[in-house]
Amino acid sequence: MQKRKGLKAAARKVLKRHYWLFVTICLVTAFLGIEYSETLDAVNLRWENSAGKTGVASIGIQDNTLTSAYHVLKDIVTGNITKGEQYSEEIKREKMKESENPVLGRTRGVFSQIMNAVQSGSIFITAYKSFHSVAGSRNIATAMLVFLSFMLYLFVNFFIKETYKVVSRRAFLEGRIYDKVPIQRFAFLMRAKRWCRTSWTLFRVFLLKVLWGLTVVGFFIKYYSYFLVPYIVAENPNIKTKDAIRLSKRMMSGHKWECFLLELSFFGWLILNKLTLGIVGIFYYNPYKTAVLCEYYAALREHSKEKGIEGAELLNDRYLFEKPGEKEIRAAYRDILDIVDTPVEIHTELHGFRKFLVEWFGVLFVYSKKEIEYEKQQAERIRKQRWKQDIEGEAYPGRLFTIPEKDKKKNLENILYMRNYSIPSIIMMFFVFSMTGWLWEVCVAFIVEGQFVNRGTLHGPWLPIYGCGAVLILLILKKFRGKPMKEFLLAILLCGFVEYSAASYLEFAHNGKKWWDYSGYFLNLNGKICAEGLLVFGIGGMAIVYLIAPMLDNIFRKIDKKIIIPVCVIFFSIYMCDQVYSIKNPNAGAGITSISVDNPADSSYETQ
Repeated sequence: MQKRKGLKAAARKVLKRHYWLFVTICLVTAFLGIEYSETLDAVNLRWENSAGKTGVASIGIQDNTLTSAYHVLKDIVTGNITKGEQYSEEIKREKMKESENPVLGRTRGVFSQIMNAVQSGSIFITAYKSFHSVAGSRNIATAMLVFLSFMLYLFVNFFIKETYKVVSRRAFLEGRIYDKVPIQRFAFLMRAKRWCRTSWTLFRVFLLKVLWGLTVVGFFIKYYSYFLVPYIVAENPNIKTKDAIRLSKRMMSGHKWECFLLELSFFGWLILNKLTLGIVGIFYYNPYKTAVLCEYYAALREHSKEKGIEGAELLNDRYLFEKPGEKEIRAAYRDILDIVDTPVEIHTELHGFRKFLVEWFGVLFVYSKKEIEYEKQQAERIRKQRWKQDIEGEAYPGRLFTIPEKDKKKNLENILYMRNYSIPSIIMMFFVFSMTGWLWEVCVAFIVEGQFVNRGTLHGPWLPIYGCGAVLILLILKKFRGKPMKEFLLAILLCGFVEYSAASYLEFAHNGKKWWDYSGYFLNLNGKICAEGLLVFGIGGMAIVYLIAPMLDNIFRKIDKKIIIPVCVIFFSIYMCDQVYSIKNPNAGAGITSISVDNPADSSYETQ
């Protein structure tokens, strides 16, 4: 086994090679609360004044979160609704105290509001009242609440959060050996059709940890017994649940204390992270620790194979830990070796303004045969570049993955992100994202306030800032789609500019009235934009560019022009009527442009 010093030296080299990619991956894990949440919670230490009042950071779950939520849920189940509601309001007021610093506060925000609603248990009160009004029975409403709360927890925690942890480990492991980690590799569980199996495995591990946690000492031991399960599944997503768990236990046998000391060796970094309000964690500690743990897994894997422990043969992704030789590459890519270096012959050329729109913005007027053929030729060029990376050893060779290419979801092959979008498709996506944004904010308002609030300046079910942001990311940043890290950072800047401009215009046009105010959010600029919102835009922008928009475009392409064009005209006409009417009669009122004194965590504000 390699010593800690050697593991850390190797990890630093890997981190240097993939610095921004690894920083982004860990930032997403911290933001989603999967791990490294102390990076975002560290700001709690800063805002304590002489009176002993502390601004409460609300993205991360505090120690008493489960206790508070359980207390409220228990009151609901036992019929003490009033008592539970009073207790919930007390906790909520505690959580929602404003930070005195208007720029660096973290008591407000979309995720802050949702988390505070969960922490205080008020979300259970809201859900119970809704179910009771529909079912008309306290017992039925209580049963519905408990069941749906449990199912929602399982879905979010295991189908999304814990599974993303496996995806992140896969990216770090590939980065150990290869110079490039293509964006497609983040969908490897979907392509292998093993997302659900992975979620089930992680759920089983969670149940075992809970049961062993009842013994106190057993929890500590079993925490390290099951420590390698995410890494094992990242290497072999085809492994059975019981085999992954047993293999982790065997590999960690005799190494639990060693692993504990390895994690303990980062204690100094953890303190430094707290002292720098999470900055060190974001830009070094988090990706560095993850890289070290991946080096530790690689060392344990090699050690287990050398000792021949039972089940080690299931660690079968050889080329995740060493580059394939020329013989293996030629065998896997023999059908394309002769054509991969051959330039793609562009038989179809676009000229003039049409060529300008396609090359710079990826915009087509319609899907004509000429433009579709042009896009296919461009797509073939991209595929050849990807194959060349695999063949030359720059990226993990997908064809040598343990689950054969032929078994992967073929529909994902059609999600080509370097594509061009027709004007009808762009219009439809504008409305899809605008309506999705409206639905998101309405749901957030319902969770926090327990009532329907029609968000936005318009009266219809759309928030154009979401649609505009999505479309602008697709069009203006078209040239950067092949460079995901630049795409991510530029998406943040672009959306920040759009949101700041929109907020400034609305205030100017409506005598200072505000439809959103981020004062009190962490790292906000004049209350118009904030770090939390921009990070969401950046992550959402990546999902839109590389997954959602291509999938939607595949659907819109199947719709006949005689149908989709009239639909676009109808939607656009209604939308413009709403815009014209709302210029003099904007949507306003409580929960939209006003903030109450009793609830300072509302996401909107109106100057007096």
